[in-house]
Amino acid sequence: MTAVREITTMLEMLPQQEQDFACEVVRKLIIAWDSDFTKLTAHEAVELKLAHIQAAKGEVFADNDIDWNNLDNLNLG
Repeated sequence: MTAVREITTMLEMLPQQEQDFACEVVRKLIIAWDSDFTKLTAHEAVELKLAHIQAAKGEVFADNDIDWNNLDNLNLG
């Protein structure tokens, strides 16, 4: 993980445009290494589509509506 931290530190020194470019280069490297990286399973695709629909309808919760320390007893009703 030392290399990852070093790369992160170096990237944070760059202007935003160069950070975006570096991110795209890394994305292309990952996809070349693992072509399934960006693919969703059929179930994930359905869940993602539902999430987009819910977000478009405003059916979302604010971060402070969620008790992040007690997710097993989540009650947003």
